[in-house]
Amino acid sequence: MEITITRTTMPKQKPSMDGIPFGTYFSDHMFLMNYTEGIGWHDARIVPYGPLSLEPSTMVLHYAQEIFEGLKAYRTAEGKIQLFRPNENIRRMNRSAEKLCIPPVPEDIYLQALKTLVETDRDWVPSEPDTSLYIRPFIFATDAHLGVHVAKTYLFCIICSPVGCYYPEGLNPVKIAIESREVRAVRGGTGYTKCGGNYAASLHASDAAERRGFSQVLWLDGVEQKYIEEVGSMNVMFKIAGKVVTPSVEKLTVLPGVTRKSVIDVLKRMNYEVEERDISVDELIAAAEDGTLEEAWGTGTAAVISPIGEISYKDRQYTVNNFEIGELTQKLYDTITGIQWGKTEDPFGWVVPVC
Repeated sequence: MEITITRTTMPKQKPSMDGIPFGTYFSDHMFLMNYTEGIGWHDARIVPYGPLSLEPSTMVLHYAQEIFEGLKAYRTAEGKIQLFRPNENIRRMNRSAEKLCIPPVPEDIYLQALKTLVETDRDWVPSEPDTSLYIRPFIFATDAHLGVHVAKTYLFCIICSPVGCYYPEGLNPVKIAIESREVRAVRGGTGYTKCGGNYAASLHASDAAERRGFSQVLWLDGVEQKYIEEVGSMNVMFKIAGKVVTPSVEKLTVLPGVTRKSVIDVLKRMNYEVEERDISVDELIAAAEDGTLEEAWGTGTAAVISPIGEISYKDRQYTVNNFEIGELTQKLYDTITGIQWGKTEDPFGWVVPVC
């Protein structure tokens, strides 16, 4: 597909990467492509980053028909730029699109758009340690019409943001609170998709947890409020008595994370036993109490690996691994980021060169 490029005449001043807050600064350009029923996806273009013009009646503002993704571009020590498993993000976004009744984007066009935008803004891919260019693709309904039905027109956008660590704590352990009243997702819903409604539903409990000093909420299932699901912005894993256990994605209430999938592959290559299954909160707390909960961590594109040092449940706090980064947690972080930044061998073929 031909992508027209209109370069900015007013390049922005790039921010300092020293302690840069996540998702605050954006690169010079963005990718746009329209969908019209009967025509399909068309008018692929890269233009200067700037405001979008929308009618007040634009359907996404009223009925939330939208989806998004998150991935990163990395600069190696040799100055090359590469993506990490972008096709996994593309496929996941198209699964989200199916649930939200949004037309899928052909994989080859999507990948071409990603690579062309990153190459256009290659000077925005930082080189400082632990930095990268966060890439946010999203699609939303653009019909100027009120009425609950599937839209006929959409806009596909991609924007980029140079970032450092997602959490202010960096790779230091975080505190999370198990939510026992509110729920994030239910069976048959949109829990496995990456749509804004899932995150909006998490804000009330997450805000309350932050005011109590916690970084994130750990959600339970929406039916029995008995089984561990995921952290607000990450999947979650536990090392219990030598085994790694993580909630299954089979029930379609947990986001099938790309980093989660990658960590499982790495663990199996390390000959760790990995169980993807239901984990009850009672089992987790029992392991925390008897000392068999050896390590806990979150996985996600933004944070990569985030060690969990404390779990709170019903006003009781349980410390994990003396509030220190576990040996396995550190090894997983080093392995995944080593592949992403080109520091170590990529035995899985996950890296996709850009330029």
